[in-house]
Amino acid sequence: MDSSRLLEAIIENAIDGIITIDPHGIVESINPAALVLFGYTAEEVIGNNISMLMPEPDRSSHDRYIETYEQTGHKKIIGIGREVRGLKKDGSTFPFRLSVSEVFYKNGKIFTGVVHDLTKEKQAEDELKRHALELEIKVRERTKDLIKLVSELERAKADVSVSLEKEKELNQLKSRFVSMASHEFRTPLSSVQLSASLIDRYVEKSEYAPIEKHTARIKGSVQLLNTILNDFLSLEKLEAGVVVVNKTEANIVQLGEEIAEEMQLICKKNQHIVYQHTGESSNFYVDPNLLKNSIINLVSNAIKYSGEDTFIEFSTEIDDDNLIVTVKDNGIGIPAEEQVNLFEPFFRANNTGNIPGTGLGLNIVKRYVGLMGGEMEYWSEVNQGAIFKMSFTQL
Repeated sequence: MDSSRLLEAIIENAIDGIITIDPHGIVESINPAALVLFGYTAEEVIGNNISMLMPEPDRSSHDRYIETYEQTGHKKIIGIGREVRGLKKDGSTFPFRLSVSEVFYKNGKIFTGVVHDLTKEKQAEDELKRHALELEIKVRERTKDLIKLVSELERAKADVSVSLEKEKELNQLKSRFVSMASHEFRTPLSSVQLSASLIDRYVEKSEYAPIEKHTARIKGSVQLLNTILNDFLSLEKLEAGVVVVNKTEANIVQLGEEIAEEMQLICKKNQHIVYQHTGESSNFYVDPNLLKNSIINLVSNAIKYSGEDTFIEFSTEIDDDNLIVTVKDNGIGIPAEEQVNLFEPFFRANNTGNIPGTGLGLNIVKRYVGLMGGEMEYWSEVNQGAIFKMSFTQL
């Protein structure tokens, strides 16, 4: 087989399309693979300008490319190769890789183009891009879900932490309650039991002075137990959220005088409660029961923590739309380093010694004042007494 026939066989059986054109762009030959790609017969292509196989804008520019190369020698495609689109007979286009070479043949030259169909590669590339985009979307969605899940976990962790902290506080309160209750209940009950036993002895001897002394002690112990139980009941209602504020126009002066008279009965020897009101008006819109309980609690503390032969100053002041209630004593005071815990339930300062108390009073007062929309201030110094001030604004 001679070389020309061998070359012809190779071209005819090549997988890629092979097309040759003359310097004017006229197709001289086209192999079967190219014909299949473009959908033409050889007769329909050979003798026509190669631009028939090109879509715009390459169709209109092709001849100018050849002419420019002939004049300037500048190569845009020849020997370089590039990705272009081909125009099929049915009008559709497809991507292919075009490699053009210049061949000198029989005192002339032709241009040979090798056409490698990129349709499947492009489809695979598009499919890969589509999958990549879908994956990116899924990753973005999963990332959002993960962020949401992490956020929910953080919230759950915070909730659990808060719950554990509250449980810890509750356990501490229970422990403090058990400790306090076992001590505070035992002391007055022991006094009641002892005094009752001693009364029996004095009755037999008709000694009435000691009997009076012990009945007073019994009354005081019962009063203390009653105070403790009232504190527990008030705390329980506050914790249950069932305390309702019922504001009404109350006579503050009348309320103050009643409290001063009642509390004077439980004062120590030569303790005196001094009540004073300032302001032209005596009426104020407030919950009288919660206010009375708050004042009684503060005055009761002043009595407990002050000695005999002392004055307890209790005052009210109404100025325009403001009510200020102040209770002042000259008692043992509160250590500065412990004042940060002053309003915690069951808290008692370390200088209270054997003075009875639940450590609930100030916590209850502060919460009552808050429910009524008021504010509470205090000042205290060891052995210099304490001042507690409740302020309310009439809306």
